[in-house]
Amino acid sequence: MPHPIMFDDDDPVLAQLRSIALGFPEATEKISHGRPTFCAPKMFAVYGGSRKNSSGPMTRYDHALLVKVDDSERPALQQDRRFFFPAYLGPFGWLGLDLDAAAVDWSEVTELIDASFRLQAPARLIRRLDG
Repeated sequence: MPHPIMFDDDDPVLAQLRSIALGFPEATEKISHGRPTFCAPKMFAVYGGSRKNSSGPMTRYDHALLVKVDDSERPALQQDRRFFFPAYLGPFGWLGLDLDAAAVDWSEVTELIDASFRLQAPARLIRRLDG
């Protein structure tokens, strides 16, 4: 049974994220677990996510960016209230940025996506990016 779609294709925040993420070498978008997922060929960004709560149901973030983060960056990012430990992906080095928590800084979003791409993409695509 497929996952239900958990986004609105006309969402302007998603449109901006698509514009950024699909600008990376060989980046593609697919729907995975009901959410837009950006890959090259490994997943480097996801739109939307959720967080497990210690006492109760999960908290869903419809307007969030999930990215892989470098271990050296994680402690500082986790001090920022806009970031959360996403269900399922968090244990694998991912963090979520709640895009509803404050005005979106698209330069910061671009940097986060760039860093995640560099952690996930093959070396040949990183060379193309830097070329």
